[in-house]
Amino acid sequence: MDQKVLVLNGDYTAITLCSVQKAFVLLFLDKAEMVAKSDQGVLRTISQAFPKPSIIRLARYVRVPYKGIALSRHNIFKRDQYECQYCGSTKNLTLDHVMPRSRGGDSGWTNLVAACSRCNHAKGQRTPAEANMPLRTQPKKPTLAGFLKLSAGTLDQNWHAYLG
Repeated sequence: MDQKVLVLNGDYTAITLCSVQKAFVLLFLDKAEMVAKSDQGVLRTISQAFPKPSIIRLARYVRVPYKGIALSRHNIFKRDQYECQYCGSTKNLTLDHVMPRSRGGDSGWTNLVAACSRCNHAKGQRTPAEANMPLRTQPKKPTLAGFLKLSAGTLDQNWHAYLG
């Protein structure tokens, strides 16, 4: 039951992910409606069986002040899929500043990448071009829809229409 459910706002924009249990409670209390059922089974009680939700829509529009994805070590690793952006290793990950801070580089989404300690040490206080260590992907700030895709793990086929 660790499956996730996509929660849509009243205007069908994606807000967040929640557990199947939370989605069922919202449906049962008529605070949401089911948009799509999951193909993976049903929820059973002693006397009834209910379809497992895949996507729910809140009954009322909820104003959600969007502040963006928080810049954190964990979220940088998640964006980079827990891989070194220089060699692809998944061991001993650290954060690396693409443009070193000693040269005026900031600590933002576009200047931080996941790097294994070996590559981080080899790059040192140089840029990737100077160190002859090209990045596998250019760092960028993730969108909410993109981040929900990363957070979900396995993506339900029904979600593609709402997450782009």
